Amino acid sequence: MLILVFVLGYLAIAFEHQIRLNKASSALLTGVMCWVLYAWGNHDPEQVQHELLEHVGELSGIIFFLMGAMTIVELIDAHDGFDVISSQITSRSTTRMLLIITLLSFILSAVLDNLTTTIVMVSLASKLMKDEKERLAVAALIVISANAGGVWSPIGDVTTTMLWMGGQLTTPVMITHLLIPSIVAVLIPFLAIRTMIRQSPAPTFSSAPESGNSHPTERNLVFFSGLLALLFVPVFKTLTGLPPFMGMLFSLGAMWLVTEIIHSGKDLSDKHKLSVNYVIRKIDTPSILFFLGILLSVAALQSAGTLTELANGLSDQIGDNRMVVAVLGVLSSIVDNVPLVAAAQGMYSLTDFPQDHPFWQFMAYCTGTGGSILIIGSAAGVAAMGLTKIEFFWYVKKISGWALLGYLAGAITYLLLYWNQ
Repeated sequence: MLILVFVLGYLAIAFEHQIRLNKASSALLTGVMCWVLYAWGNHDPEQVQHELLEHVGELSGIIFFLMGAMTIVELIDAHDGFDVISSQITSRSTTRMLLIITLLSFILSAVLDNLTTTIVMVSLASKLMKDEKERLAVAALIVISANAGGVWSPIGDVTTTMLWMGGQLTTPVMITHLLIPSIVAVLIPFLAIRTMIRQSPAPTFSSAPESGNSHPTERNLVFFSGLLALLFVPVFKTLTGLPPFMGMLFSLGAMWLVTEIIHSGKDLSDKHKLSVNYVIRKIDTPSILFFLGILLSVAALQSAGTLTELANGLSDQIGDNRMVVAVLGVLSSIVDNVPLVAAAQGMYSLTDFPQDHPFWQFMAYCTGTGGSILIIGSAAGVAAMGLTKIEFFWYVKKISGWALLGYLAGAITYLLLYWNQ
């Protein structure tokens, strides 16, 4: 019954426009109902409550992280901060423009993480693109690039962080062995989306800054302060050992202080739209609630042991570890990759597969890039879905096939280069 409710909720999200029901509503109802069914089927209410609160603690960290990142990005946007970049991009070449966006997404994701990078780059792309359909295509490319970029860095994706902190992988091996397959995973979708956009009847890129809301000095200060604030998040985590959301909240507080000081001498009416108090109202709350509902649903499946049973079943039925990991990567486009990796960490010990074994490397690649196959398969995809209103079936029709080909090409590349080393 639990799986049935999850599938029905998933279908409601996929057919959002056909049934005219907001995906946030479907996700929240699905998340709560999954926990209700799990509670009814469990004879220990205290255990269920303990598990729920434990998951909510983890999820709240992700939600606070998302809210903080979105607020900082909105604050930069309110000060026309992205014009600092867009004014420097003067190329009219479609290929060059897409290449710049792809490289920025790929590299920033390894330094920040795929979720923050997607929020920043989608906001930037919205400034550069005129046509709505092309903005959606570029947003999809950003998701694919950010997910792939997070694979070869210990702080680029939650799953790579889990494998790194769990002792399964070390940083040098992640960089040297996963970088090339990650690049391959992006290359095929990049070429496909470039062809898709080049079929447009007229140039659609804009490099002219919009009319300014703030002084150029303020714009530059807020932009670079915001960028440093986002870059500081992984540094904060390394220095303190605290979860990333604490670093994001610290960065948001610092940005709040900086903007208050910058506008301290202005009239209230002049500084109102440039304040955190104003921009925080502009963040996409329904998307955050949608994200929460999806994660609650997956958490219920995890607590019920469904995901672990799925992983065990795959291992028993398939047998070949390479195929098991590859299938888990595809499954990560349907359910969150975090519980899948957690299940794998519980199933396979370091005795079975020592540190830096190809099994763990391939696990990092597959679960990191596999989420790009569907738009709701990763945190980055969910964020882009909310920011740009990407439709589920538009993504399936236009992007999923290319993302799958990129995923498979990168997987084959890894197996040929590193599996038998």
